[in-house]
Amino acid sequence: MKRRDALKTLGIGALAATAGCLGGFEQQSAWRDPPLVDDRPDAVYLPAVTEGMKMYGKTTAGPYGVALTYSYPHRFWTAAGSDLGKTVVEADDSIHLMASLWDAETGTVLPLDAGVSIEILRDGDLVSEEVAYPMLSQQMGMHYGSNYVLDGEGDYEARVHVGGTSLSRTGSFAGQFESAETATFEFAFDTDDLYDVELRRLGDEAGSRGAVPAMEMMGVPTGKAPAVSDLPGRHLGRQTSADAVFDAFVVDDGSRFGVDGAYLYVSARTPHNEFVLPMMGVRATLERDGTTTLDGARLARTLDPDLSYHYGTGVEAVDSGDALTLSVDVPPQVARHDGYETAFMAFEPMRFEV
Repeated sequence: MKRRDALKTLGIGALAATAGCLGGFEQQSAWRDPPLVDDRPDAVYLPAVTEGMKMYGKTTAGPYGVALTYSYPHRFWTAAGSDLGKTVVEADDSIHLMASLWDAETGTVLPLDAGVSIEILRDGDLVSEEVAYPMLSQQMGMHYGSNYVLDGEGDYEARVHVGGTSLSRTGSFAGQFESAETATFEFAFDTDDLYDVELRRLGDEAGSRGAVPAMEMMGVPTGKAPAVSDLPGRHLGRQTSADAVFDAFVVDDGSRFGVDGAYLYVSARTPHNEFVLPMMGVRATLERDGTTTLDGARLARTLDPDLSYHYGTGVEAVDSGDALTLSVDVPPQVARHDGYETAFMAFEPMRFEV
């Protein structure tokens, strides 16, 4: 009996009982229609089932480091403005492909606004091509992915197309990531290998607030935000809204960021694993002695090798006694795996007393 047939017959619980089993239902049923926690909190929570991943390869393309990984086809939620839509597994979906993207020199994960797509060919013929959604996963962090249809087992070529970005870039990132690049991977699709990817049921923990720890992914960055103590400038405080964490800073000499005066910036991250939270609309209001010195200014989505992905703007100054209010009018426009889909949507204003 092949390993994949044994898995279908026995259920993964028979092979991984000590890890928290999936019960007795078949392997394929587990990923085509996995259980979903009832009464999920409007926050990050531990999902009912976690899925592992495997890697097809890692390479560079221009300034980018790119890794191609895979797992079972699975559901995810996509963001369109303030709405979330669930993408379910279709009957002909073969695999969930994921592209991780980072700056090859610094290791900084790059949530680009220009789009990533994955084209799959077999013997030179196009088999499948889909936009790879920017995604957040508790185990993989920030990546791009979708479910893909393949033409059975065998050898394939995957081309990961990365578009140039219009994001603001500072420091050594200024002028970088403007040209489109393509990373190419040769891989063999084998359902035995796919069925070897771990599935684990969390049991009584499922639904509680928290997150599964991030994976160690063979040198692939997950997009963890820099430690607060490593970020430059004066820390103005930390606030939480919609279960997202916001740390506000000011660098009094903003010349390094191309602004006159000071540079006000916000590092936004998930709780627990502290992954960067990109693609939001964040506004700032600054008040001093009853006078508004910054009135609902949009903070620019910015890439920087030291600050990572953040939201920033130039201001004349931030003084002791000032009051800073942050508001989010566009939630993160990223797809989410189980455990993130109920968080980071309905934001309340946050006030920082300097």
